[in-house]
Amino acid sequence: MRSLLCLSVFILTSGCSLVNPEVTDQQPNIVFIFTDDQTYRAVGALGNAQINTPHIDRIVEGGTSFTHAYNMGGWNGAICVASRAMMISGRSMWRARAFQEGWRAMDSVALSQTWGQLMESDGYDTYMTGKWHVQAPADSVFQVAKHIRPGMPGDRWNHGAMMDKLENDDVSLSEVMPVGYNRPIDENDQSWSPTDSSFGGFWEGGQHWSEVVRDDAFDFIEQASGSEKPFFMYLAFNAPHDPRQAPQEYVKMYPIESIETPESWLPEYPYKDEIGCSQMLRDEALAPFPRTEFALKTHLQEYYAIISHLDEQIGQVLDRLEATGQMENTYVFFASDHGLAVGRHGFLGKQNMYDHSMRVPLAVMGPGIPAGKRIHTDVYLQDIMATSLELAGIEKPDYVEFNSLLPLIHGDREESFYDGIYGAYIDLQRMIRKDDHKLIVYPKISRVRLYDLSSDPEELQDLSTSLEYRDKAVTLFGELLELQWEFDDQHQLGDLYEEWTTSEE
Repeated sequence: MRSLLCLSVFILTSGCSLVNPEVTDQQPNIVFIFTDDQTYRAVGALGNAQINTPHIDRIVEGGTSFTHAYNMGGWNGAICVASRAMMISGRSMWRARAFQEGWRAMDSVALSQTWGQLMESDGYDTYMTGKWHVQAPADSVFQVAKHIRPGMPGDRWNHGAMMDKLENDDVSLSEVMPVGYNRPIDENDQSWSPTDSSFGGFWEGGQHWSEVVRDDAFDFIEQASGSEKPFFMYLAFNAPHDPRQAPQEYVKMYPIESIETPESWLPEYPYKDEIGCSQMLRDEALAPFPRTEFALKTHLQEYYAIISHLDEQIGQVLDRLEATGQMENTYVFFASDHGLAVGRHGFLGKQNMYDHSMRVPLAVMGPGIPAGKRIHTDVYLQDIMATSLELAGIEKPDYVEFNSLLPLIHGDREESFYDGIYGAYIDLQRMIRKDDHKLIVYPKISRVRLYDLSSDPEELQDLSTSLEYRDKAVTLFGELLELQWEFDDQHQLGDLYEEWTTSEE
């Protein structure tokens, strides 16, 4: 009977690209591969013909990808902090921020509500290595935590000290910036080399940090192969965060003259100072102002190089899972904590509401997951946590605000779980994306920007003053206020809404 059932399932699904899993009662393994600062644009299989990512492509082509996955934003310049806190807690941005207080106090209830402990409580061995950047101690969330890394490899940015020197000494901003910032000035600028290990950074300790995470993964996989328990492995690479350092052979893969300038490239964003993206924001200080095409191409070269090096480490992890027989009952999730501009709209960092900085690659492969499928429904990055719980057979707790992606993956649902995608950056920016339109609000300067994403996916043409789009902008602004209430966003936009919607423009 069991054989007949399996045959029936195969016949029914043979016309689809489903991977046909063996029937098993064993809980599946969960592997979460988390990169840092990788925009959705920086994957070959997702449309970037310039970048070489054959192993990330394996996950994309071997599984299902979500082309419109978003992070909500951040409550400070380190957007990764909010992203990771949401991922680990299952809570939306402002609630995750408040929930951190329990982690800081080492409250056992707060710690028990983390992703790692939820998996452990249902019989999983849990492992973590790499970038953490969450207030809860990693070894209180996971049974094993190795080589916990800080947010930025070898960063020497000290905003307070720089401001003091600027105020007290007759120096320019470029003179007080650490090595690696405000460069390259021109083709002759030799102040920084992405392959020079003497700068530390990703080579601090003698081995590139991406390779350390890879080796830790090897150890975890070998240990797990001798255990009857399922495992949850959280592999958090610091790459491709700056300083974007990779071995020379990877930099050589991307000659400057072959790098294309993005369509949305700008020397400077018109409101950069007013929305918190001035040259005093460390991400933006990496390149000189105004931006030049050469500086942009140099940063893209280094960005692509470290991603290709990262990709090689991911490939070796996938190979090891296959070699030990673990892949047959393993779901692999791949995503990044947020995107990155790398020159688009005049930005370099992720502290803005444009898709390049909020939208991430998100792919999953494993038993029963359709291969090569693309889903264009709007989702949140943190839906990965809820998805893993469902795969593990763990009931989703009420406090988890995100949703399993499985109904979308298997075609049981087409529409988004969310009434619009919400975005925020401290008290300086707010955003709603809905029905192929995006409204960005800059509260401090009472400005609004509107984009029709169906005809303008690069977000080049601001329609906020167009009479044709006036009703759409007003509607989206009102719906943004509703999302603020839903997600416990205390920043008041009501007065600006009244002012803007009653103006004659």
